[in-house]
Amino acid sequence: MSDCLFCKIIAGEIPADTIYQDDDVLAFRDISPQAPTHFLVIPKKHYSDLSQITEADDGLIGKLVRTGAELAEREGLENGYRVIFNNGPDGCQIVFHIHMHILGGRKLRGPLG
Repeated sequence: MSDCLFCKIIAGEIPADTIYQDDDVLAFRDISPQAPTHFLVIPKKHYSDLSQITEADDGLIGKLVRTGAELAEREGLENGYRVIFNNGPDGCQIVFHIHMHILGGRKLRGPLG
């Protein structure tokens, strides 16, 4: 998508503090961190929101989650972390390319909502 911020990051048109990438996923630090450790894990394939994911994408989405968990361990989040997918306008999704937030590095506040 030519106007997608994350697609531009994937293409190298916009710089990011990349912590991991392979053929399928990219992980980078959030530019406005909400915790001491806050990074995003995104698929390189563009999906505007979670409703676009099909059964054919199960392997990719599993890889996305596994990569996030491995990076959280590498980042020293052994005491726990929060995983968030914001989806759609009411779910506070701002960039319409699915992405998983990993937040940790301190005790996070209670339930979401």
